[in-house]
Amino acid sequence: MATTRKTPARRKASPKVRKGSTPTKAVADPDRPRVVKTATRKAAASDPRAARVAARQRRLQDQEKAKDARAAKKATKKTATQAGARRQPEAMPAQQLAKPGHEHELELAPRFLAPDYAGSGKLQGMRAIVTGGDSGIGRAVAVLFAREGADVAVLHLDEAEDADITRQHVEREGGRCVVIAGDVRDPRFCNKAVKQVAKAFGGIDILVNNAAFQLHCERLEDLEDAHLQETLQTNIGGYIQMARAVLPHLGEGASIINTGSETGIFGSKALIDYSATKGAIHAFTKALASQLLPRGIRVNCVAPGPVWTPLNPADKQAEDVAEFGKDSDMGRPAQPEELSPAYVFLASPACASYISGVILPVMGGPRG
Repeated sequence: MATTRKTPARRKASPKVRKGSTPTKAVADPDRPRVVKTATRKAAASDPRAARVAARQRRLQDQEKAKDARAAKKATKKTATQAGARRQPEAMPAQQLAKPGHEHELELAPRFLAPDYAGSGKLQGMRAIVTGGDSGIGRAVAVLFAREGADVAVLHLDEAEDADITRQHVEREGGRCVVIAGDVRDPRFCNKAVKQVAKAFGGIDILVNNAAFQLHCERLEDLEDAHLQETLQTNIGGYIQMARAVLPHLGEGASIINTGSETGIFGSKALIDYSATKGAIHAFTKALASQLLPRGIRVNCVAPGPVWTPLNPADKQAEDVAEFGKDSDMGRPAQPEELSPAYVFLASPACASYISGVILPVMGGPRG
């Protein structure tokens, strides 16, 4: 009788394991959904309606990708935005100035004359003090105040040549001008200067706190005490002391305007101390506005974005100055003449009698 030999079942070959090693076992990803092939799934995949939806979504995706590619191409060729009565400079010179920074030494002179702005007597007969009025925003404000009928006192540091240029332009606009050199960190200077202006003009109606100190520091640990105190005492201490000195001379209808900054809203990682003082100026504005409202004295603040003044070339390296303002919404820094009308508006009882405690951003866009 024939016998049948059983063929032994073949054993699966186990993976080779090197001597001394531990075999690894595949572990399923618990977050990955298991795919089960079922008849229902096959039917869903072959549904023509579902296929049309998927195809439509892919077309929409492709359209958006094409738009993004075109936008990216345009972004590499971005040009600065021009939205004013005349075209403003877009590229800044690679230049660094010694502190405190003299405007007459800048290769590209900041524009402050606002030739398209026509005065209409908004500040007729009023008397103003502008700290840091020798250059930059302060000079532009002084000139436009005079064009609107005000007399202007310019307080400045060691910048006599710049201050004299401001004086000449104020007088050309028909205003009287007093120029006083000194340090707003010193309360004695603040009191003395205010009394001198009140005597010269017969009173004071407007204070523009605008003097500032700025010096970048990349790491907080490297911020020297002398640097910190210079920033604090100039930017917030000086504002408080000037306001305190001028208040006895202000009556109903008078106003105080402080210069804040976009850094006081958004901060700047390289300007920690400066950002902190600008934020303090914004808070000071609101607090003082509440306190002085019963006396009919308005307090407001202008918060500029990047502005072409001696402040930044006296802080940044030359190569950084050449890039100044390019990261703003408009792709360029403002010129001082683009900000000064905001100060006129806030100073004028005819324009802003119901406005107090406002931080007015002039940043070339929502983010600056």
